[in-house]
Amino acid sequence: MATQNPATPMVGAAIQADELAKKPRIGESIIQTVLFVCGAISILTTVGIVYILGSESLNFFANTNWEDTNKRIVVNMSQAATTLEAAESGAAIEVGETIRLNDEIMEVTAVNGSILSVNRGIDGTEIVPHNTGVTIERATDVSILDTITSTNWTPQLGDFGLWPLILATIMTSVIAMLVALPVGLATAIYLSEYASDKARSTLKPILEVLAGVPTVVYGYFALTFMTPLLRSMFGLETVKIFNTASAGIVVGILIIPLVTSMSEDALHAVPDSLRQAAYGLGATKLETSLRIVLPAALSGITAAFVVAISRAIGETMVVAIAAGSGPKNFDFGEDSLFGYILNPFESAETMTGHIVRISGGDLSYDSIDYNSIFAIGLGLFLMTLTLNIISRRIVAKYREVYE
Repeated sequence: MATQNPATPMVGAAIQADELAKKPRIGESIIQTVLFVCGAISILTTVGIVYILGSESLNFFANTNWEDTNKRIVVNMSQAATTLEAAESGAAIEVGETIRLNDEIMEVTAVNGSILSVNRGIDGTEIVPHNTGVTIERATDVSILDTITSTNWTPQLGDFGLWPLILATIMTSVIAMLVALPVGLATAIYLSEYASDKARSTLKPILEVLAGVPTVVYGYFALTFMTPLLRSMFGLETVKIFNTASAGIVVGILIIPLVTSMSEDALHAVPDSLRQAAYGLGATKLETSLRIVLPAALSGITAAFVVAISRAIGETMVVAIAAGSGPKNFDFGEDSLFGYILNPFESAETMTGHIVRISGGDLSYDSIDYNSIFAIGLGLFLMTLTLNIISRRIVAKYREVYE
């Protein structure tokens, strides 16, 4: 029995133009629109964060900041008075400085003990009477050069050197990397090249559980377990209760799952043909893993390392709890380099830890402490942005494409 060709009825048949026209697909259009909106929201969110950091940091560097001198006037000041009596406590006020009582700005023209002679109504502010107990604020201009060269961070005293916070952040991150990178990469190599399917299915969920532990728990783990362990090993006098070593070690433990997961994915993506070729040439499993698979996955592993470093730099709760609650100010030439400045057993405050501590208090808007938070945040953003740019260049340079 002959089989009829299904295409025969189409031979010689006329095809209408509308039959070839693109049919509207409502569902795909909706999905495409939703995906576009999600992408746009992500981009706009990033732009908004950069704008807020930049604008608020500009207020910190470009505008006049007012710091509390911890002084108050002790006698009522009338509207016509040109002198005021300040309390003896608090920061010293010198001739030529600009001060503020409530909203009125004044210039100090003479200082005689606790009596200040002032030129009132500066910058067009309204001259009004002031009652006893009004706080005296002092104008402070922040220099970018001083911020990146000074080694003391005390905004209330006019010291704006970021290096104590930056150095503590770098020290904590370096210690974390010394823990996380070798352990995480070794674990990834084991899972990818050595572990059986059963072992892999067992270890993977354990690592995921480790990654899901709240960071505040890690912080108290560092304070109540890692710090006593270090003190028992190196001595109570050597290791302070709050120190960057225990915080860095626990941050390293925290990011081991991140390094392991991303590195294992990069190793697993290497074609199996490279492994088989190495085995065919007589290479052992270790030689294949370290000399063939690892270099082939270098771009992905580098990306994992950079993401882990960024995660360590941005970690907050562990360092806020275990590292310290005050910046480790220092002076080159006066403080010991390895005995104090670079000593991981000393307490210090990282950039994120400082932001947490300061923002947790009662801050008034546009105060010097308030604006300094955004300046520190901008510094963190620039650090992580630099790491991401370096990562993209390394990935592009060493990226290998297999067919």
